[in-house]
Amino acid sequence: MQIHEIKPKNKKDKKRIGRGGKRGTYCGRGVKGQRSRAGTGKKEPEIRRIIKKYPKLRGYKFSPLSKVFVVNLSVLNKFFEKEEEVNPIALAKKGVISKSTKIPVKILGKGEIEKPLIIKKCTLSQSAKSKIEKAGGRVEDKK
Repeated sequence: MQIHEIKPKNKKDKKRIGRGGKRGTYCGRGVKGQRSRAGTGKKEPEIRRIIKKYPKLRGYKFSPLSKVFVVNLSVLNKFFEKEEEVNPIALAKKGVISKSTKIPVKILGKGEIEKPLIIKKCTLSQSAKSKIEKAGGRVEDKK
């Protein structure tokens, strides 16, 4: 078989209705209504109905669940050793917070701490700061 011998499959011609003959103008569609009109017999796709229910929002609206990662002193006492540095990257490596370091970290004073730790690049509550300094640790500026 060569390329000039290829013939298309015999397809049945599309039925052209409403042009006289046996069926006439209504041609089995009925007289009036949506299904008798041209091109409107199709139903609306399901995905379109879902899309229409979404609110119309402009722009990229990502908002994390909270604006700050909150860590308690009891967690620091459990995960960190004596004289170890605590910062957002170290907290992410230990699995205390998620990997995103763009969200700031705040340390709260819930629980007790016995180890002296070095806190960097974190905001602290007053009670957490006093407990860390009482345990022999130090807090460096958040910069």
